[in-house]
Amino acid sequence: MDAHAADTGIADAVQALAHTLLAKGWMLSTAESCTGGMVAAACTDLAGSSAWLERGFVTYSNAAKTEMLGVDAQLIAQHGAVSEPVARAMAQGAVQHAAADVALAITGVAGPGGGSADKPVGTVWFAFAGPWGVRSGMQRFAGDRAAVRRAAAVHALRHMQLHCIRV
Repeated sequence: MDAHAADTGIADAVQALAHTLLAKGWMLSTAESCTGGMVAAACTDLAGSSAWLERGFVTYSNAAKTEMLGVDAQLIAQHGAVSEPVARAMAQGAVQHAAADVALAITGVAGPGGGSADKPVGTVWFAFAGPWGVRSGMQRFAGDRAAVRRAAAVHALRHMQLHCIRV
């Protein structure tokens, strides 16, 4: 997928999520690590996003996850930053530390380095918090750093919308 197609995918996913959030009257918060604020930036590309986007946390370091979102440092030490428990704690922290109804969290290995046998480059954990509780999942994306980050952003936006629709 070329960059233009990926950017169109992100814009379409933001538009769909915005429509759903506005219909529900919900505010969104994002907690991003490997995407570095890409999701929040894509959201603010849409005019009027202040009606449904409360704030975004870029928590790239482990310390930021702990300080800004309240993720237990022991949880990170035990499971690693790229893990289901940490993604779930990030999403919960994003709701608790913002005036938001729903939150999405992303933590992963975008590459080109940093991967391991257990967590190869392209491994990304997602969590979605809201009235449904917290739901999480992992995806492995192919491509270079930019491709992994774009794919993660689109996946997060689309799945956030799906979770919101189901409530």
